[in-house]
Amino acid sequence: QVQLQESGPGLVKPSQTLSLTCTVSGGSITANYYYWSWIRQPPGKGLEYMGAIAYSGSTYYSPSLKSRTSISRDTSMNHVTLQLSSVTPEDTAVYYCASRREGGLYDNWGQGTQVTVSS
Repeated sequence: QVQLQESGPGLVKPSQTLSLTCTVSGGSITANYYYWSWIRQPPGKGLEYMGAIAYSGSTYYSPSLKSRTSISRDTSMNHVTLQLSSVTPEDTAVYYCASRREGGLYDNWGQGTQVTVSS
């Protein structure tokens, strides 16, 4: 059973860089054909796809966030990291990591972590 756990600071100041980690257990982030994504949900709004890193290490980003987003991985630690730069209060959201097999639906989700951007 693959489990995902997000971690990181719950409060970030405007203009700073938000950094979150998704630690994966029960499976490898290099497992063939799997993608590890970051998805967020601002208060009162729907889910927003931010980007993903593939089993190969290739990265994919939402066009609307591409200029501020970086997704990387540490295969020795089996975790995936999200960095979002120049944050504003509009980046306040619950941030999730989720996995899916190529061509499939998201089959595993972390519990989510609340991030608030405020001075």
